[in-house]
Amino acid sequence: MKKGIAILGSTGSIGTQALEVIENYPDKFDLQVITANRNADLLIEQAIKHQPNTVVIVDESKFEQVKSALWEHEIHVYAGEDALAQVVEGNEIHTVLTALVGYAGLKPTLRAIEAKKTIALANKETLVVAGELVTKMARENGVNIYPVDSEHSAIFQCLVGDFENKIEKIYLTASGGPFRGYTKDQLAAVTKAQALKHPNWEMGAKITIDSASLMNKGLEVIEAKWLFNLRPDQIDTIVHPQSIVHSLVQFEDGSMKAQMGLPDMKLPIQYALTYPERFKTDFPRFNFMDYPQLTFEKADADTFKNLNLAYKAMEMEGTAACALNAANEVSVQAFLEEKISFLAIADINEAVLMQTPNSLSPVYEDYVNTDKLAREKAWEMVKNFNK
Repeated sequence: MKKGIAILGSTGSIGTQALEVIENYPDKFDLQVITANRNADLLIEQAIKHQPNTVVIVDESKFEQVKSALWEHEIHVYAGEDALAQVVEGNEIHTVLTALVGYAGLKPTLRAIEAKKTIALANKETLVVAGELVTKMARENGVNIYPVDSEHSAIFQCLVGDFENKIEKIYLTASGGPFRGYTKDQLAAVTKAQALKHPNWEMGAKITIDSASLMNKGLEVIEAKWLFNLRPDQIDTIVHPQSIVHSLVQFEDGSMKAQMGLPDMKLPIQYALTYPERFKTDFPRFNFMDYPQLTFEKADADTFKNLNLAYKAMEMEGTAACALNAANEVSVQAFLEEKISFLAIADINEAVLMQTPNSLSPVYEDYVNTDKLAREKAWEMVKNFNK
């Protein structure tokens, strides 16, 4: 029986690779839904090629363009944020791959959980923003959340066969990004073009900047806390420039398991969609002789203070991580628009984290309000910052 798939964010890096995975197994997957925020041209191209049942364009101004392009293909077309949240509830959908960028992934993911859909989670911000609420709802609805991030997929793969054994610690590996080893003085002069050149991974602009600032690793630390029910002191980060060891688990007996392989997001995407099975692939294979040395070093959280801010947000609990995420989405956008310097990203994030009221027993509306307030504070700081 084919597994019905909805891809939220099909035009992004994860979404386009997920379509490649699904295309390779036409007897296993049935593509039901694809969505995009604004990229109507690519959404139309994907819809014509892959023939899903339904497409959603969030930007309502693009609705007529998409509808007119697809009317003769008998594809249902909807527009708007409400449609994005509603479309995941279809009876034909088994798994929802949330590949949206940022806070936008929270509402449709919650709706998918309420509809008892399996979640393949590529949108780490969903757990960063509202991990307590998301995991509680998943437990209540009997929903499995399978991680797509390469690091969290690695931890999950290491735990298969060991779910009953207690974790002592996990290590999330980081490439170090394009500025590994830089001092603060050097970081003060880096450009947008430099920050967008990741040494190992092909990713969207936002996550690439997050990787350069180590905020991506900070967000992954928070995500890991909720995915694997860990304390902050059980989660460590280590820089591994080759990006071959994707992460490690240390058990109570001291034994460690690592998941390794060439950097390729299609593998964790596929595993999240096929678990507990592994489907044969033609991906390039790792050769030890091509990597005679695998090296590891301590993450420089003092220079790249976004990593420490993530741990701080976890200590604060409540809506603190929600505020941090909102600030970071604004500051990264401002950097990409060349309104602030690279170092200002972390400065704004820290100020917003400390100045935004923290709700310690939050409900959904508290997350919504915190996100809104934190964004307003962050944009005000952007206006006042000198590049």
